[in-house]
Amino acid sequence: MKRPEEVKLEFTRDWVRKAEGDFKAAELLLQSGEGFQFQTAFHAQQAAEKYLKAYLVWHQIEFPKTHDIGKLTTLAADVDVDLPAAVGEAEALTPFGVDLRYPGDYADVTPEDARNALALAKRVRDKIRNRLPDGALE
Repeated sequence: MKRPEEVKLEFTRDWVRKAEGDFKAAELLLQSGEGFQFQTAFHAQQAAEKYLKAYLVWHQIEFPKTHDIGKLTTLAADVDVDLPAAVGEAEALTPFGVDLRYPGDYADVTPEDARNALALAKRVRDKIRNRLPDGALE
């Protein structure tokens, strides 16, 4: 039987793996130069969301089923009051994971939007990875 700390570490690691997959997908899509701006922004949003959820799992903070980066950041502030200031701008990613992923009356995602989305996801990635134990980052 696994100890609770081992289970927590494994569950956190699972979230980190999913987040890292989305982050790498966003990087590859942006580098392809083939007009995958929306897809880049979508995967950037997904990476930031999953990294925040990994952090919440590590700290055993329950979270609702949501794509709202601001809500997740607010929950994380319960254990790290500095985190919202470090990653708060990433809230701008939320529409890429919610509204913009479906057809509608929205502006196209520009190459600059895609680059900015990836930069925001990288900021979240870096800040969260620095706050998690090494064992969660394998």
